[in-house]
Amino acid sequence: MDEQGLEDAAIMLMTLGEEEAAEVFKHLAPKEVQRLGETLTRMKPVSRDRLAGVIGRFAEEANNHSLLVPDTDEYVKGVLRRALGEDKANLLIDRIMQSSDITGIESLKWMDAPSVAELLRNEHPQIVAAILVHLDSDQASGVLKCFPDRQRNEVLVRIATLDGIQPSALKDLNEVMGRVLAGGDRTTRSSNLGGVKAAAEILNMLGGSAETAVLDYIREADTDLAQKIMDNMFTFDDLVKVDDRGMQALLKEVQTSELVVALKGASPELKDKIFRNMSSRGAEALKEELESRGPVRLSEVEAQQKEMLKTVRRLADEGTIVLGGGADDQFV
Repeated sequence: MDEQGLEDAAIMLMTLGEEEAAEVFKHLAPKEVQRLGETLTRMKPVSRDRLAGVIGRFAEEANNHSLLVPDTDEYVKGVLRRALGEDKANLLIDRIMQSSDITGIESLKWMDAPSVAELLRNEHPQIVAAILVHLDSDQASGVLKCFPDRQRNEVLVRIATLDGIQPSALKDLNEVMGRVLAGGDRTTRSSNLGGVKAAAEILNMLGGSAETAVLDYIREADTDLAQKIMDNMFTFDDLVKVDDRGMQALLKEVQTSELVVALKGASPELKDKIFRNMSSRGAEALKEELESRGPVRLSEVEAQQKEMLKTVRRLADEGTIVLGGGADDQFV
């Protein structure tokens, strides 16, 4: 959802009142709650015309959507069983309904990374890996940062070599969740999570010296695996590969003050690409700020670049930006 959509949603929530708005929040994912909450705190007084426009669009959208069947889960199950027979349908239903079987892990998504790390600190690296692949990459990387180097390295290797989560591993996972979150015993099916791509996404969020240390550790044990992970990583300087349309969309989401800090550690090629995708006035103002800004701590630069990469991934998930190429490609 773009900024306009977030503001419209925030306006609608404000019209509902506290009780009804709270009910809406119960149905949102943790990140959606965070983004909407942040938008609500930034909202300025809303004009009568804008309020009328938002309510009008909401009414139009609501009229265009109707629930064709009262229980979509049961409808899907019934159709598949009629079409494929009981045995084949049940196998497919297991896959389709899989996401509803990790309710215990969903609870972790509402916790801060240090709290999750504390819960998992004494668990086997394989169990930790099986849990972390269910979390968003930025939250998983936050958990890993709380671990000692050795534990972090071992968990990342297991994430990278995880070829789906098999029933036996999920049984252990369920026991862990039962101990720490009082979860149910429903996570008994295989799940296609983990692997090189998941490890690369978490490493992208890890950043800095921790990222380098993990890659060095993996490279010593398995050079091919380390290379595959690097091929799937998207670093800040890889933004130079994003097309102009995508870059313009990204720049709309980033404040100039944030961009100045992030670009302190950027390649000349990336800076030039960003300048080309701004108005001449905006590019000149950015150049002046970059020149006048004094030294910035490396940790601040890396933190701001990480925040921008989160925005990049959100835009990529929404289809606004296309990510291409690996971290080892040569830039020309």
